[in-house]
Amino acid sequence: MTREDDFDRGVKNRRAVLGDAWVDKSLSKATEFNADFQSLITRFAWNDIWGRPGLDHTTRRLLVLGMTMGLARWEEFELHCGAAIRGGVPLEMIKETLMQGAIYCGVPAANTAFKITMDLLREEGKLPGPAPLSAGVRASSHHTFSAPQLHVALQGQGTPVVLSHALGLDMAMWEGFAAQLAAGALGQPHEVLRYDHRGHGTSAVPAGLYSMDDLVDDAARVVREWGRGPVVWIGLSMGAMVGQGLAIRHPELVSRLVLANTTSRYPEAGVASWKQRVATVQAQGMPAVADMVVERYLHADFRAADPAATNAIRTRLLRDDPAGYAASCHAVGNVDWLDRLHQVRCPTLVIAGARDAGAPPAMSEAIAERIPGAVLRIIDDASHLSVLETPDEFSAAVAHFMKTAS
Repeated sequence: MTREDDFDRGVKNRRAVLGDAWVDKSLSKATEFNADFQSLITRFAWNDIWGRPGLDHTTRRLLVLGMTMGLARWEEFELHCGAAIRGGVPLEMIKETLMQGAIYCGVPAANTAFKITMDLLREEGKLPGPAPLSAGVRASSHHTFSAPQLHVALQGQGTPVVLSHALGLDMAMWEGFAAQLAAGALGQPHEVLRYDHRGHGTSAVPAGLYSMDDLVDDAARVVREWGRGPVVWIGLSMGAMVGQGLAIRHPELVSRLVLANTTSRYPEAGVASWKQRVATVQAQGMPAVADMVVERYLHADFRAADPAATNAIRTRLLRDDPAGYAASCHAVGNVDWLDRLHQVRCPTLVIAGARDAGAPPAMSEAIAERIPGAVLRIIDDASHLSVLETPDEFSAAVAHFMKTAS
């Protein structure tokens, strides 16, 4: 056809949202009684409304879920929820829509919506893994007594481990790995502490630019308030920079050290690029750098294979307080532990990603060469967020280190 009318355009939108099978069934089974109705909703709902430029299809899908949930239109909710899942709408966005509905539509409605959604996810083979809330497994949420207040989560029992996240992310980065540690899946069970660095997540955002010493001081008071030191410190990127400083300045607080996808000093050009990033975020906010950061954190193959995880990282970055992110960039860009690494005395594992452009293996090699007895592990198919891109390899490397280090 060389010409389309409103019906044709509506059918295109209807297919894009609900899928060909559903639309073919609805249109082919039209009768003289309901054909006018099918034409009406196709022309006006699917063309005039779904075709409007003001909102993208994902946003409209989520709005429909919220509204059908509030009106208890469960047949329509199930139709659109299933289509959203099959259409690749990130599960995190669907979950947050239902969580919002728990407040504005009521808990009974949310309970039904979650049940229907979980049934659909199970049918599609996309139901996420278990996250039991039983004693000893559930992560409890706290804040430090000292200032600036830092958000802390605790779970499990056993050898104390602290997980320290990357720049721009938060403690949720460690969700799956923390659950493994707490459950003893990597050997003996552990008591796991995760926290949001200052300027991140739900921790405080002090004014001014931060230094790496500020972040190390934060780490030391977190461990001291916990009262469980010395701890196994597992940090990635910025979190590993903090771990280096903690092991150097407060060696009594660290029993073992895992440094993933990090550096101890940037070359002059790298320092300049961090200064530029600070200026960009201060002037234009997080949207100006979010896509660039995602591309450095996750390699192209992973982004193509797991768009939901990729979108979750981008969404997390866009939620960052620009002032806190820029202040933390200043600390990261000026990290300088290289000449003091010989002072680290605890067993140390250094993990690098062979595809990491932000912290290439040469940076990890420089760290491992200077820390007495350090072990270097390079993961071939990881770039920067190795714990997310290659979780099995990351967990195996840490498990072997925890078992053999002395």
